Amino acid sequence: MEFLSNVSPREYQQKIFETCVKKNCLVVLPTGLGKTLIALMLSIERIKKFPGEKVVFLAPTKPLAEQHLLYFKSNLPELFGSLELFTGEISPENRQKIWGYADIIFSTPQCVANDVSKSLYDLENVCLLIEDEAHRCVQNYSYNYLARKYMETAKNPRILGLTASPGSEAQKIRDICKNLSIEEVELRNRHSQDVAPYLQELEFEKVILDLPKKFQEINASLLRLFHSYIDELRNRKVFFGFPTKTELIKLQKKLMFMISQGNKNFNTLLASSACAQAVKLQHAMELLETQTMYGFNKYMKELYSQAAKKENKGVMRLVSKPEFNFALINSEELLTKNQEHPKIHALREIVEKEFRENEKAKIIVFSQFRETAKILCKTLNSISEVKAKVFVGQAKKISKEGVSGLTQKEQKKIIEDFSERKINVICATSIGEEGLDIPEVNVVIFYEPVPSAIRAIQRAGRTARLMKGKVIMLITSKTRDEAYFYSSRAKEKKMDTAIDSVRKGLNEKNKLNFQKTLK
Repeated sequence: MEFLSNVSPREYQQKIFETCVKKNCLVVLPTGLGKTLIALMLSIERIKKFPGEKVVFLAPTKPLAEQHLLYFKSNLPELFGSLELFTGEISPENRQKIWGYADIIFSTPQCVANDVSKSLYDLENVCLLIEDEAHRCVQNYSYNYLARKYMETAKNPRILGLTASPGSEAQKIRDICKNLSIEEVELRNRHSQDVAPYLQELEFEKVILDLPKKFQEINASLLRLFHSYIDELRNRKVFFGFPTKTELIKLQKKLMFMISQGNKNFNTLLASSACAQAVKLQHAMELLETQTMYGFNKYMKELYSQAAKKENKGVMRLVSKPEFNFALINSEELLTKNQEHPKIHALREIVEKEFRENEKAKIIVFSQFRETAKILCKTLNSISEVKAKVFVGQAKKISKEGVSGLTQKEQKKIIEDFSERKINVICATSIGEEGLDIPEVNVVIFYEPVPSAIRAIQRAGRTARLMKGKVIMLITSKTRDEAYFYSSRAKEKKMDTAIDSVRKGLNEKNKLNFQKTLK
């Protein structure tokens, strides 16, 4: 393709590109299979077709927008056009000036949405709008607002949505398509005929572990206490469903809203308190069943400390219960005996084995919680071959141990060090799943299964692209780990079927529109 330097498209990228030229398209392609190249090819095609018009490439975070800019710069000749990055650090006045001369703009949706809503510039001369991580456009108001504004005002509109997985619900995929005015969906996965030749073998292994007897006793104690709160909610006639964490958080929000609207009757206030304690117990049991004994004990001590400060009457009542004290005392006892969750020992063995077999191995360990990631990193660094770092999202608050997150600069440095093998293990939370250009790894380890198909696909997509890879999943039997594993597997299978049904719907709609124009 003219103007494309250093890279040539694969067969499936070329086919997808040809669709994107003709229609607003949602491209569903697993991590690492080259969605950005398709965006680059389409950008070149649109700018050639509409000289003087511009391309806007939106990504949900600044590092991701920056990453796309660098990719475009390294694969386009220098004289092709002016490529610019918009960030909140650039004043709106300067963004307005840059907008005037830039050919391709990379930005977060919030930046451009704020400017457009203040009429600093409009989208009339934008010939292509690219929305990365398009599965977010269901919740991201700025994404939806810009797509709608764009279709209303652009002289030559074309939209490209990019995602590794839009989710498994047909309705959610329809919503994404509606919000982005999508006319066609291009789906590929690891097993697609035109993709398979470019991928390496992916080995999948489940490591199933039993929860130790003492852990089970602590869990049973907390479960009794949890059910007493659920019974209270049912007796107060505010809860009738299955008591999952999600359902309880929904109820908590509903009760808090009722109270904020002035409904402060005795039943609502006590129900709100009972619901809050049930959510805390659900979280405690999740830590105990699926994470680490240290993390569980730390959380229980935090609750105890809140009660001691008399910050919250509900928490004071919770920690006074014998079941709570049984759990706290027994967890202290286990820690003094160095008895951790069996996953910790299993993880250590797996990592040691991988480095014995391949001393140049690169490994990512994914875990749900920052606290867990820190503990895993400390454990793995005690292995002589391992140089591990924690990779988490941005700092939200300062904790007693220091900053609880990483700045974007620190995140970037870790990725560079991992690329150069100064680090060979990354212990990551969800920040490592989406978008960021983390180098190819030999092994991806799930410290726990995730119930989301989107997240499971993104985690697994970090390996078996350029070289043979392995996904290992640690599962504690007879716990929510098992439920989450089967849930995400079912959703992954459902996704392809859901996308097919949406695609058929779009084709029918396109046919009808075509027939109408002929009349």
